[in-house]
Amino acid sequence: MTESAENAIESLGIIAGNRSLPLMFAKEARRQGVKRLVAVAFEGETDPALAPLVDEIVWLKVGQLSKLIAAFTSRGIKQCIMVGQIAPKNLFDYRPDLRALAVVMRLRERNAHTIFGAIADELKRDGVELIEAIPWLKPLMPGAGFQIGPKLSEAQRADVEFGLRLAKEISRLEIGQTVVVKNGTALAVEALEGTDKCLTRGGELAGPDGGAVAVKVAREKHDLRFDIPCLGPQTLEVCAAARISVLAFEAGKSLLLEQETCERLARKHKIALATVG
Repeated sequence: MTESAENAIESLGIIAGNRSLPLMFAKEARRQGVKRLVAVAFEGETDPALAPLVDEIVWLKVGQLSKLIAAFTSRGIKQCIMVGQIAPKNLFDYRPDLRALAVVMRLRERNAHTIFGAIADELKRDGVELIEAIPWLKPLMPGAGFQIGPKLSEAQRADVEFGLRLAKEISRLEIGQTVVVKNGTALAVEALEGTDKCLTRGGELAGPDGGAVAVKVAREKHDLRFDIPCLGPQTLEVCAAARISVLAFEAGKSLLLEQETCERLARKHKIALATVG
């Protein structure tokens, strides 16, 4: 489907995770001409501030797959997008219904790609297509040469290149998308716990002086329907608490939310925030 075709969509469903991305997406979709938005939100995760930005919002518990699909089919929604963090480890922890359990049982490997891919397949069976949110989110994806905060030293640049190689490899192996390194040594590798905990652990292992370098990449052959690397103010706050000095991410493949706030935090905490690749 072309970008112009997607932007011509009049009714769209949103599977809304946590943090600010669902809110930003709803505003951007409205600005680009989507007339009707129906959101599925998750208790304890989705920001209630999404409600006034959409036409309808249906609140569910994580794992209620049948109700999620019915929320769209009963309202005539034929296409939906998935935005915001929905931790795979929590996806079926809370009262999974029979359809969710059946999905899990069919999976040989259980990671973000397989779980969300299986959800997309279930949606499609009932006539709802999960599509990419990228056409609406391009303004939030910094390109090559983007940098705010302190200038990188030669040693930091070397660690960024080292971290990029490691992150690409763990991503290829379906382990995670983020690494923390210092002086050519790998300190932390992201797995199912998520980016923030990886950053925290890496910062702890960097020693009392801090100064670690974090690199986040897009998954190799990643599915843009649900697998978009995303950073924002909370990521910067975690880096600051962990005394991480550099946060690098792939140019044109990662979302940077609330960019003005991120710039303020990067300067305040002297964190170099830069694109790579």
